[in-house]
Amino acid sequence: MNGVNQVIRRRWRKSSYSNPNGDCVELTSTLDQLRDSKDPDGPTLKVDVVAFIGAVQAGRFDR
Repeated sequence: MNGVNQVIRRRWRKSSYSNPNGDCVELTSTLDQLRDSKDPDGPTLKVDVVAFIGAVQAGRFDR
């Protein structure tokens, strides 16, 4: 690309089930990263969305 770094702008989506106070996670429009909605400039987690959703549905994150 002619030596020019290209910035990829990801759009973030918050669950429609999230709390009104914003305490939830967000997923990128590219479906490969998660972040804490309270810290949008903080770290992100690269994730296999299919495996992650399967784990959530299986209750692996239930307390």
